[in-house]
Amino acid sequence: MQRRQFLTAATGLATLAAAGADAGAAWAEGAPPRAEDDAKAARAWNADRRRLPTKFGDIAYVERGAGPVALFLHGFPLNGFQWRGAFDRLSPHRRCIAPDSLGLGFTRVAPGQGVAPSDQADMLAAFLDALKIATVDLVANDSGGAVAQIFVTRFPQRVRTLLLTNCDVEPDSPPPALQPVLALAREGTYPDQWLVPWFKDPKLARSPEGFGGMCFSDPSQPTDAAIAMYFGPLVATAASKALVNAYTLGLDPNPLAGIEASLRRCAVPTRIVWGMADDIFDKRSPDYLAAILPNAKGVRRLPKAKLFWPEEYPDVVAEEALRLWGG
Repeated sequence: MQRRQFLTAATGLATLAAAGADAGAAWAEGAPPRAEDDAKAARAWNADRRRLPTKFGDIAYVERGAGPVALFLHGFPLNGFQWRGAFDRLSPHRRCIAPDSLGLGFTRVAPGQGVAPSDQADMLAAFLDALKIATVDLVANDSGGAVAQIFVTRFPQRVRTLLLTNCDVEPDSPPPALQPVLALAREGTYPDQWLVPWFKDPKLARSPEGFGGMCFSDPSQPTDAAIAMYFGPLVATAASKALVNAYTLGLDPNPLAGIEASLRRCAVPTRIVWGMADDIFDKRSPDYLAAILPNAKGVRRLPKAKLFWPEEYPDVVAEEALRLWGG
């Protein structure tokens, strides 16, 4: 590593450490978005959104910062807005890019285009080609983690580092908790049954039985702004609802079947950070990944964090990313 890059990473870590101390050890307790701040963040995210034409469709994305590219892959049924907190912390150190997956967010999918994880990986390669980006540091969560594993095994020369958070792994994909969602998607009713009520009633979405209770540790999450950002484009039309159902069905059968052998040959430095209060994915999965990835850089466990912890713990994302990139 060049001296300038090292000093930049070290300065970033020191800044984050100071911020964590000032916020009462935010790394340990989390720093969930505040409603008023998130409304402003959503307006800024919408203003910054671009669309890149590819054969897969017009890919919606937000980018901030300069330098080597860090590519952020969001979960389901979210979009790139999931990474706003990480962008705030990491854009001084990387050119941070968060595309919306095919079938989710604000991406416009080409007619007849598939939206399964394999399609997503190929789309990302075309997306990077169109932006003339050769290599990236990859950061991923949830179904984005499945896409990341496919991408790194299919295009290993394009990934400098990999930061994986709670996500699918071959022995736990799709996880049993997804079965009710898959059943509704097969009926073509998942968005109407779950997403529309949450979109219309954010308090319901944040309830213990709702999206928030399932996937977030803080009862104030997700904010009204985040709910509007995530579910608004998905329930807007019959066509968008059909794509959400198609995305869901792309997660079954197991999109990672047979990938372990390729992951065992993966030389990319990989750090694993896992929320241990997650009720969706198996708590043994981080150890599984650490055992099969030959260049794994250890596992960090967050005792109170659930599936979408990167939204609530952006300081942890930044801390771990800077250490991985700087090491």
